[in-house]
Amino acid sequence: MFKLICRQLNKKQWLSMLLIVGLVMLQVWLELEIPDYMSEITVLIQTEGKMISEILLAGGKMLVCAITSAICAIIVGYIVAKVSAGVSKKIRSELFNKVQSFSSNEIKNFSTASLITRSTNDITQIQMFIVMGLSALIKAPIMAIWAIVKISGKSYQWSIATAVAVIVLILSVITIISFVLPRFRKMQTLTDNINRITRENLTGLRVVRAYNAEEYQKNKFETANAELTNTNLTAHRAMSLLSPLMNAVMSGLPLAIYWIGAFLINSAFTPDKLTIFSDMVVFSSYAVQIVMSFMLLVIVFIMLPRASVSARRINEVLNTKSSIQDGEGVIIESNEQGKIEFKNVSFKYQDADEYVLKDINFKCNKGEVVAFIGSTGSGKSTLINLVPRFYDASDGEVLVDGKNVKDFKLKDLRDRIGYVSQRAVLFSGTVLSNVALGGEDEKPDEEDIHKAIEISQSSDFVSKMDKGINSHISQGGKNVSGGQKQRLSIARALAKNPEIMIFDDSFSALDYKTDKALRSALNKEFEGTTIMIVAQRIGTIKDADKIIVLDEGNIVGTGKHEELLRSCPVYKEIALSQLSEEELKNA
Repeated sequence: MFKLICRQLNKKQWLSMLLIVGLVMLQVWLELEIPDYMSEITVLIQTEGKMISEILLAGGKMLVCAITSAICAIIVGYIVAKVSAGVSKKIRSELFNKVQSFSSNEIKNFSTASLITRSTNDITQIQMFIVMGLSALIKAPIMAIWAIVKISGKSYQWSIATAVAVIVLILSVITIISFVLPRFRKMQTLTDNINRITRENLTGLRVVRAYNAEEYQKNKFETANAELTNTNLTAHRAMSLLSPLMNAVMSGLPLAIYWIGAFLINSAFTPDKLTIFSDMVVFSSYAVQIVMSFMLLVIVFIMLPRASVSARRINEVLNTKSSIQDGEGVIIESNEQGKIEFKNVSFKYQDADEYVLKDINFKCNKGEVVAFIGSTGSGKSTLINLVPRFYDASDGEVLVDGKNVKDFKLKDLRDRIGYVSQRAVLFSGTVLSNVALGGEDEKPDEEDIHKAIEISQSSDFVSKMDKGINSHISQGGKNVSGGQKQRLSIARALAKNPEIMIFDDSFSALDYKTDKALRSALNKEFEGTTIMIVAQRIGTIKDADKIIVLDEGNIVGTGKHEELLRSCPVYKEIALSQLSEEELKNA
């Protein structure tokens, strides 16, 4: 955890930390001066002939020490809060950027709910530790050592009483922390679980209602909630024992010191009685400071387990290396632009035994429309996901513009590609912000956006929205239909004017009329663009320049629609499952 925190500190924050150490040392010195003035006042009161002004002077110095110490504490609190906010901001940014760099393989290792918890709750735990624990961690050892030096040479009986109090406190803390630490680890996992169930319920609310599954979802949530609550209660009940224990030690130690002091004063000679009494007052104050130091450490130890667990979970993400790494960059020859080639490509998922794709070979020339069809699980989506490097081929080469995709810088590769995913995704914002998605230097101009909306057959419903392209889109596109969402996703890819377009079953939510109009406009306006289409409907792909048929990860047919009807049984079977013999002849 401390490595994680230190790694985020910049030069200015390190200087702030040094300032904190200096202010804490000043604060401790001032606090430890107060008992000396108390001792002085005690002697002055007991000594005949002393002026009230001398007592007031000593009291004034004690007051100045107390006020200055309070001012130091306020300044330390402000600086620590600023440092902790800066550290948590940097960790959050680093975590977000790391997740952004992950390939699909790494994303699958962490659930969405877990990544959300790590980005919010876990970072908050570390921030709280810095705010409340950092100053205590610096102050406690300084105060303890300084106070011990101050009382060294005093009565050994009082020293033994103080040592016993400290040992009791330390053993109690070790016992309780060893009990609660596993519970804190479990609590973070259970928090992930409750976030997952909540997210699933909110995402699938319509399905839950359609199947009258509210009670089932409620029971599932209650079970997870009860488990988290019980674990939380068990941990905090154990931690709650520390407070009365510390109060007992804090109250018992001065009592023990005064009780021992009473015996010492009683057995001492009269001239020594005042000195012993004065030492007893000072020793009592310093002993309490020593115990206070260990109490501050107890506060740190209370927060440390949860913060350590949170830091470990954050480091799990930060230390995960993405399997998709930037290439060195390539220079593309003009005659190669828009070409895609698969050379002996095979692919299997991480830790899987069987290949999803086996020995795939084909070419897409510039301006060609190449379609992929096959039964569910045949590897269509996996195949096209190798082009933008959402995954890397296990064997063989995927070439874009004549170069291996692994040699491209990821940004350069993906700038060439307009990608429409199988599941249409919209973000909260406006129609404009969704279609013009990308960095400031990559955003298309408004003319391209209007053109993309028109080609994607989105103009009819966008024009009817209250503010046109500036109309609001809710999170996940909840305020538009599935077909409208899909068309806006297609418009987003078109607005990039890419040299390669990939449609991963992106026409499934469109009716046949809209599907046909969209493909017609696409062929007309993007004549020189290489297009790869994954589809289930024969009507969507029958006019493609080349159709590739997949079955269980193998290419079992390549050609045009009419050729495949004659030569590929798998394709014909798919076609007949959708259209009759008569319809196929007239298609």
